[in-house]
Amino acid sequence: MDRRTFLTLAAAGAAFPLGTDPAKAESAKAAPPAARNVVLVHGLFADGSCWSEVIARLQRAGLTVTSVQNPLTTLDEAVASVRRVLARQDGPTVLVGHSFAGMIVSEAGTDPNVSALVYVAARAPDAGEDYAALARTFPTPPASAGIVFDGEYGRLGEAAFLRDFAGDLPEAKAKVLYAVQQPFAKVLLAGRTTQAAWRSKPSFYAVSTEDRTIDPDLERFMAKRMGATTIEVTASHLSLISQPDTIATLILNAAGRP
Repeated sequence: MDRRTFLTLAAAGAAFPLGTDPAKAESAKAAPPAARNVVLVHGLFADGSCWSEVIARLQRAGLTVTSVQNPLTTLDEAVASVRRVLARQDGPTVLVGHSFAGMIVSEAGTDPNVSALVYVAARAPDAGEDYAALARTFPTPPASAGIVFDGEYGRLGEAAFLRDFAGDLPEAKAKVLYAVQQPFAKVLLAGRTTQAAWRSKPSFYAVSTEDRTIDPDLERFMAKRMGATTIEVTASHLSLISQPDTIATLILNAAGRP
């Protein structure tokens, strides 16, 4: 999808999920200022290389891009790693989170450098909210049953990774991603955000309609609650890899790029 088509769909409301009022979503916060920097944050079962396809497209558009290597230890340490990267940016910056990294983006996104937030099939809790309790009000996604713990560290088993996390990718590519999967500390899941940057920053959300890692209706709920400019992508949890053009275009929109 090219940028012109994307903006046409958004203006017409076609890119918004059912039940979302596009006018409310667009008017909830001021339009983001033009940004020249993008900071990307990965979630669980991944590392910073998962953004490679999107990075190349953003760089071709002239943006300065940094992909954070999330330590996946505690929420505080993950947020600190993002804040260190944000401190290096030389102007307005779009902060993007995939999956669990939506929590990190929601906390670190209050940084004055951050001009807009982008959530890609991501968690988007309110300040102090118990995300696990919220998620339990929606159907349990299939990937949850595939998490394996080795002591205090967890990972997604190979069968679940290929089927429920990367289900729309070629098997060979999905196996490479499985090979670089980073384990996460169990304590990471206990963290709660103290801030919800989406309440004050222009926000954008890409719902993955075929997601088996976060329930798509939960994604729609969070996107609507934050008044985000929202698109729906026919993709697995890894839309950033299976549909990088669409995700890059959403980020360019958040960066105010023509």
